[in-house]
This record gives sequence, C-alpha cells and structure tokens, in this order.
Amino acid sequence: MASGGGGVEEVTNKQVLFKEYVSGFPKESDMHVSTSGTIKLKVPEGSNAILVKNLYLSCDPYMRPRMKQPTPGNQSYVDSFKPGSPIVGYGVAKVLDSGHPDFKKGDLIWGMTGWEEYSLITTTQGLFKIHHTDVPLSYYTGLLGMPGTTAYIGFYEICSPKKGEHVFISAASGAVGQLVGQFAKLSGCHVVGSAGSKEKVNLLKNKFGFDEAFNYKEEPDLAAALKRYFPEGIDIYFDNVGGKMLDAVLLNMRVHGRIAECGMISQYNLEQPEGVYNLMSVVWKQIRMEGFLVFEHYHLYPKFLEFVLPHIKEGKITYVEDIAEGLESAPAALIGLFTGRNVGKQVVVVARE
Repeated sequence: MASGGGGVEEVTNKQVLFKEYVSGFPKESDMHVSTSGTIKLKVPEGSNAILVKNLYLSCDPYMRPRMKQPTPGNQSYVDSFKPGSPIVGYGVAKVLDSGHPDFKKGDLIWGMTGWEEYSLITTTQGLFKIHHTDVPLSYYTGLLGMPGTTAYIGFYEICSPKKGEHVFISAASGAVGQLVGQFAKLSGCHVVGSAGSKEKVNLLKNKFGFDEAFNYKEEPDLAAALKRYFPEGIDIYFDNVGGKMLDAVLLNMRVHGRIAECGMISQYNLEQPEGVYNLMSVVWKQIRMEGFLVFEHYHLYPKFLEFVLPHIKEGKITYVEDIAEGLESAPAALIGLFTGRNVGKQVVVVARE
C-alpha cells in the first residue's frame, strides 16, 4: 500500500483479466489473475463515478457469450468482454467514495462491477442500493439480485401461472431454477425439475420441495422421461437449457401451454447451435413461447422484494449457494458452471466487508 499524489491513498488492486476471445469450451487459462495493478481510493475530481470495494461476485451462465468475439449476426444482448481488461459481472460492493449525488460512502450496492478488489464505476444507472441487510449480503448476487428477479419475472410475468398447473424446470438446482420451483409450489402448482447429478436431484426434492426430479444424464429418451413425469402434459416450461430438452418438452406441452425462454446453457459452448425440430407443436398446441431479458423488467424490482422478503423471513423460501473463497478462485468457479460442478448459486467471496 502506498500513498499517491496529493495524499490520496493508492493500493494494489488484484484483478481477474480476460485474456482473449474464446471459441469452444472456456478454460481457466482464458483468464489471468493479476496483482500488478494499483488504484487510487478516491473518485477523480469532478467525476460522478463511485469507487467501491467489491465483496461478492456472481458467476452466471450469460457470461459465456460475453467471451465470444463479436461478429455481425453473432452479437449477444450484452457486450463482449475486452481482452486485457477485467471480467465484468454482477456483484455486491461497498461504496468507499462517491462523486454521485445518489450514493454516499458506506452505502452497500449490487449491480455490474469488475472482477477486482476495487472498482471505479462510471455508469451507475443499473446499480441498486441495498436497504435490507438482515439477510446474507451474498443473497444480492442471487436470491435478491439478478437471478431472483429473473425467476420472478419469468414465472409470474411471462408464464402467468394458475393453481394446479403442471410446471417443468430445467437446470432446476441452479441460481434461477431453484427459485422458480419454490415460487411454483407457493402458487399451488405441481413441479418437476431436471438436473445433472443425484446430489442435485435429492436437493430439488428434499430441500426445495419439488414434487419430482430426475437426472437428465440417466435418461436416454428425454421425451419418454417427460411423458412419465407429466402423463397429462406440461402447462409451463421454464427453459434454462434449450437444445434437446426443449425439443422433448415441445412434444409434451399441453394446449395453451407457456414456455419462458430464460437461457440455453446447452448451446453456449457450441460452435454450431443445435436445431429444434418439434416447433410445429407451438402451432397446433397454441403454445406461447417468449424470451425475456431481466434488465428490461428491473422497474419491477421493488415489487419483487415486497413479494419475496416476507417469504424468506417466514422460512418459506430457501436458497443454496456454492461459495468460492478469494478472487483467485473466480476463474475456476466460472468455468465450473459449464461442467455442472456448482451446487446452487455460484458466488465468489472477494472480501467480507
């Protein structure tokens, strides 16, 4: 730690840098932990930026498309990472200095930040102040952050559930899926989830209260498996995986069924995406299939908090996190999402205040 010009404290700033655009399956070596950077713990004079100390970072599947080289027709809804610059993602942070009227020193926030110990955030538009601190702060990377809002919007706003409906969720033990299942149970639905290990299947049934769950890796015929679990068909499908599972679901949907397209993790590492063949089901079963981006719905975040906080306090909603300690563990934690290594919401602890 050193002192910069004008008595401003300057400290080393450990960072996870993005090396180069990735094709195929990402590796830990596509990122580099650097300890050579420094940062002044003061917002530049006249700037309306905020300087934060990062506490928790979120690993999310949408970050994989950000590793691709942007080409015409291949753009994601978020910009690609910049080679040589820190990875950027959702996180929880504490404000150390502010040039912005809406933020002051000591505020806790969640939103987009850098994968580094300290970040100077110049775009404060998408940041949320944390007012409820009687829950674990890490929840703002998941249950009370982007994934929780995603689950709420996708299930309630996109799928309009009714009591007694039959709901299927893929990647059901992940950051979003575990919540959709619990929301569906609170709404009086029959809920089945798929996951990729026996441990995760047990979690769905015993911890999250799903009626049934299965390991998709043990099912050679996904359409037949879904027929077994939904003999009368599926009313609502919350899709986190796309690909072969989506194709199998289309054959098992009921008339006027709804599909929320949240993500397609099975496709993110493929050079050529897999085709979906059973789309005619959408026509003759009059299925409504809708994609959505959570940040288009953030105006509903206060409504979501109003809904979810009492359920958390009453113990009606539970949340499982997979915690990785230290910034240096972040690359492995992110890559683990794509091999299914994580159990629950993957969080990286940078500092505990």
